[in-house]
Amino acid sequence: MVWALREAGHEVTGADVHLASTVPAGAGLSSSAALEVVVALALNDLFGLGLRGWQLARLCQRAENVYVGAPVGIMDQTAAACCEDGHALFLDTRDLSQRQIPFDLAAEGMRLLVVDTQVKHSHSEGEYGRRRAGCEKGAALLGVDALRDVPYAELDEALARLGDEEEVRRLVRHVVTEDERVERVVSLLESGDTRAIGPVLVEGHVSLRDDFRISCPELDLVVDTSLAAGALGARMTGGGFGGPRSSWRRRGTWSRSPRRSRRPSRRPVSRPPGCSRRCRRRGAAGALSGGPRPAQASRLVSVYSVIPGG
Repeated sequence: MVWALREAGHEVTGADVHLASTVPAGAGLSSSAALEVVVALALNDLFGLGLRGWQLARLCQRAENVYVGAPVGIMDQTAAACCEDGHALFLDTRDLSQRQIPFDLAAEGMRLLVVDTQVKHSHSEGEYGRRRAGCEKGAALLGVDALRDVPYAELDEALARLGDEEEVRRLVRHVVTEDERVERVVSLLESGDTRAIGPVLVEGHVSLRDDFRISCPELDLVVDTSLAAGALGARMTGGGFGGPRSSWRRRGTWSRSPRRSRRPSRRPVSRPPGCSRRCRRRGAAGALSGGPRPAQASRLVSVYSVIPGG
């Protein structure tokens, strides 16, 4: 972050930084973005830079893209820097416009459960970059700047134009349908019909599993188990290939899901998951992305790894 701030023309020197965190690294809970943003906030305060949250988020992304070499987008950093308690952040990654969408599960007698599959993932190992490149190829073949420019109503026609590019077809289908799901979730939340977004999350997980192909047996098992135990909705969150999934439940049905998630299964899994009801931090309530990040890659999440309330 010091490098990114200096490159942007801000006069910062060194600093002794002591970190304490409850965010598990490599679990899909945006630990890298959390680290970047908290250091950026500290340096911003220490040196009186006067930068706003969205500006810090952009600098954090540049530090990860250029200095670290990870081709990540802007959503995680913006969520960490700009989210507000009791809301989901609706972010358009093209123009970085934001809206705070009411999302207070506790007030409606619900809770969000985050389950860590204990399977680690890494953006720098190539899979994220491969999918980003595939999305870029799809946009080029369809003659659009980004896959968000493909109207949902014209998806079938667009897929037909891609011919036998099966992998690209899957990626395009996921991005276009996921953008539509995000808009549906925003509409439901703004109308006060929070419970109705549960099935939309399940649709998203199926698309991430079958089309974007970034799920894994552990994630699928926990999603299936949560739904069988009465969850209103469940899906993976984060970058995929492991990490957590999010689900929410009516109060009073809480204790069943963690126990059932640890039961033996015939499906091949590496280790039992870990469950959490608390993941509170300054300003964090959720993030919704209104379109893929710059270029085409989509790792959209409808509810982002946070449990409101106690």
